[in-house]
This record gives sequence, C-alpha cells and structure tokens, in this order.
Amino acid sequence: MHGKDSSVETKLIVTKRNEAYVKVKCERSTAQELSEFFTFYVPGHQFTPAFRNKIWDGKIRLFDLRTFQVYHGLLPYIENFCEEREYVLEYGDPRPDLTEDYPVYHADKFITDLELQSRNKDIEVRDYQKNAYVYAMRNNRCLLLSPTSSGKSLIIYLAVRQLLTYKCKKGLIIVPTTSLVEQLYSDFSDYSTKNGWDVQENVHRIYQGRDKHTDLPLTISTWQSLYTKPEEYFHQFDFIIGDEAHLFKAQSLVSIMSNCINAKYRIGLTGTLDGTKTHKLVLEGLFGPVQKVTTTKELMDNKQIADFSIKCLVLKHDDEICQLMKGKTYQEEIEYLILNESRNKFIKNLAVSLNGNSLILYQYVDKHGKILYDMITNTEKIGNRKVFFVYGKTDTETREEVRRITEEENDAIIVASYGTFSTGINIRNLHNIIFASPSKSRVRNLQSIGRGLRIGDNKTEAVLYDIADDLRYKNYMNFTLKHFVERTKIYNEEKFTYKLYKIGLKNGSSKSITS
Repeated sequence: MHGKDSSVETKLIVTKRNEAYVKVKCERSTAQELSEFFTFYVPGHQFTPAFRNKIWDGKIRLFDLRTFQVYHGLLPYIENFCEEREYVLEYGDPRPDLTEDYPVYHADKFITDLELQSRNKDIEVRDYQKNAYVYAMRNNRCLLLSPTSSGKSLIIYLAVRQLLTYKCKKGLIIVPTTSLVEQLYSDFSDYSTKNGWDVQENVHRIYQGRDKHTDLPLTISTWQSLYTKPEEYFHQFDFIIGDEAHLFKAQSLVSIMSNCINAKYRIGLTGTLDGTKTHKLVLEGLFGPVQKVTTTKELMDNKQIADFSIKCLVLKHDDEICQLMKGKTYQEEIEYLILNESRNKFIKNLAVSLNGNSLILYQYVDKHGKILYDMITNTEKIGNRKVFFVYGKTDTETREEVRRITEEENDAIIVASYGTFSTGINIRNLHNIIFASPSKSRVRNLQSIGRGLRIGDNKTEAVLYDIADDLRYKNYMNFTLKHFVERTKIYNEEKFTYKLYKIGLKNGSSKSITS
C-alpha cells in the first residue's frame, strides 16, 4: 500500500483528547500522510503580506504533526482517509463521541409541550426546522446550512431548551453583533410567552462592558466580548452554538471553540458558506458535518418567505470616461464610482421613487453612505418619509429602534453599511434592497438578500436593485463589472429570477437604453 509492505497492517487508533480535539496514534509516516490530507492552500493567500514576505507558505494545516491532534468534527474525514487507503481504524479510550438515539416521537412531544408562541400567536414548527433540531440532537455536532429567513432562531431555541432540560447545565451562544444578542434574547422571550420559561432568569447577555460572569444557565454574547477571556473561562460550558457560523474561520473564534474543551454539543448555523473547501473543513472541524436544512427556492415555493425578484441596473458610463478609467486600479475605480454625482443622483432618485420600506446598502461611510443620506434627506420629494442612517458606530439601542420603527412603517428609507445590516438584522416589513456599492462576496450578497425575504403583515414580495457599472473600453472589462458577473452566477445557483436593464448615465442624468 503506497510503497509499504502489504503484509504489514497500517493502523490508526483515535481517542478523544477533549471535546475540541481527537488524538491519532499511528506511525510517523502515516501521520505525515494524514497531515498532507488535511493541508490546503488558503484562498487568496498569494495576496497576503505574510506570503509575499515569505513568512508563510499560504497553507493551513488542520492536523498537528507535533501533537497528532485534529479537530473532533473532522472524524468523518479520518474515517474516509482510512477507507480510501484500506487502513485499519480503531477507537481507543476515551472513545470519540458518536451519534445518539433521539426518536422523532420524542421531538414531537417535546415541541408540543413547549407551547410555542410568536407575537401572541401559536407557532407551527415547520418540518425542516424540526428535522434540523432532531439532526442536531442525534449527532451532537453539526453545521446547519439554512438560508436567511428560514427561522434559525427557532431552531436554536428548540436545541437550547432540549439541552438545558435533559443534558446540560450551562451553554454559550456566540453571535457576531450586539444587535443579534438583543434580537435572539427578544425572540426567546417571544417564544416563551406561554410556556413559562422565564428568559430573564435563564439567559445572560454579554456585550459592551456587561459582566461576563454569571450563574444563569445560558449566555448569549458577541465573540468580541469574549476572545480575551482566559482559557479556563470556557471550560464551564457543556454546549456551544455559533450563529452566523461562516464567520468562525477567524482566529479569535477558532480559539474560543478550541477552549470549549467540555462542550460536547456543538451546533453551528449559517445561511451560506463561501464555497471553498478550506472554509468548509475549518467550520466542520469546529462544529461538525454540514447538514443542509432547506433552500431559499424551497422556502419560496412553499410561500414561507416573500416572493423575490432582482432588477440588475447596469449603468453605462460615457465613452470618454471609460477610456480614462481603462487600466485604473480597483481602488481608483471604486473611488470614481462612489464619488460620481450622476450615479449617486440615480440611486437617490431610485430610492425616493420606490414604494414600501427600502434598504440602501453601501460600503464606505463618509465617502458614500453619508453623501447618499444627505442627498435623500435634502430632496423635496421626500416629504414626511422617515430616513435613517446606520453604520458601525450606531449603538445597539438605536439600531433596534430603527428596526422597530421600520416594522410599523410602510415607506421608510434606511441607508446602512453592509457590515451593519448584511448580517443579523431582521426586518419583516422590508420591500426593497438597493446594492449601492459593488461586491463579489458570496456570503455578503446572500446575507444581504436575506434581509428582504421575511414575510411581514403587509408584505409578500421584495425586490433587489443590483446596481452595476459598465466601464468597458474595447477589450478591457472593468473590475466592478466582473464582480457583477460573479453576482449573476450566485443568482443562477440560487435560482433567483433576475432581469437586466441597461441604463445610459450622462451629465447628471440617466436614460434607459433597453430593458
């Protein structure tokens, strides 16, 4: 086998080091094979200073050749490794965690007994939500892939109540923003209206200087509030849940997960992965195997989210401008676009003309977001419509207030940065989304789209206005137009309906060329 004497059996013995890692006992040559099996180039490594300065080779190594340890969640990959090579795999003592028996009829009874409510109405748990919760309970570790607006907070609530009732004493939920801390706390209160579970007595929130120590069973926190805590702090938790789990590839979050050495139950939830194998394996290592819960297309077909369409507004710039922009750097192109008065007027006019609540997403606060906000608020056509400006420094209370007001309005305009609103802000009553800044990030685009998919009391459909810029000159294609092409690939993959509109942009005005 691979140059070895076939009469000699190659054996790997895997034991549980703790709830974060397993240890592999094998010969050095086999460990070297295993290391190569779990070594990958990081996407975009060639652009990093560390790689350019030859400090780092651009690779991530998930198997540690010094300790012979690997993430517990990668156990299925070790099994595949052995199967492919016909190596013998044995489990030592302590044995790594395997699946548990959790019958569906137990789940049905448990859900019924919870008497779930939302906004004073009984909740009917959807089949895919129940199946996701059952899968998590059976497998102990998993990464649930479920699109935005699929009701992830309810899945989290079911898992928390099950774990705290029957299996665990203390748990930790990590979310990326303070807004999400408050939102999850509010959702838990909402679900518990009828069943008597006092959220105040069971859930502790940590952010912005709040006390990090508590005797309460459940802690909800941003990772920023925790990553400086000593290793011992994390030993108290029996389970950990990571919302918006695609962000957990960051080193600080990896450290938190690695320090939760007693957390047997690990559940990650995300709407999307970035499509790279490296990203997927890191997350599976931390949480467990990926399990697809449902898709946006299925939710739409079942009328569980709003009907959604995309209007791609491709702005064709003057030929003279296109010639001037040829060969410019990406940053120079961005600078030209966000400061372009004609383009900003077009966005302003579009936002003001739309019916319903509209969200304008931008990338740069002062150079773009503030300009758009001022243009909108200073236009005569705005009348009494409420206009909000949200960015990174907007405090949690204000963001929550914006969300609450928008829920009650039907013609508000929110000008917000991608960072604040692409992740974790749910507004049921959002009718329009405008991409004012170009982006090719799969995760960011899908997360942003998800903001508009929730069904509200007065809303059953939503529209995305994707603004792209055509600065082509002869054989040259500009950066942001290439990024737009990447976005259309995502739309095709997700089976979104989209239509192209070509619009001539000239001297402070725009005119439709074709649609």
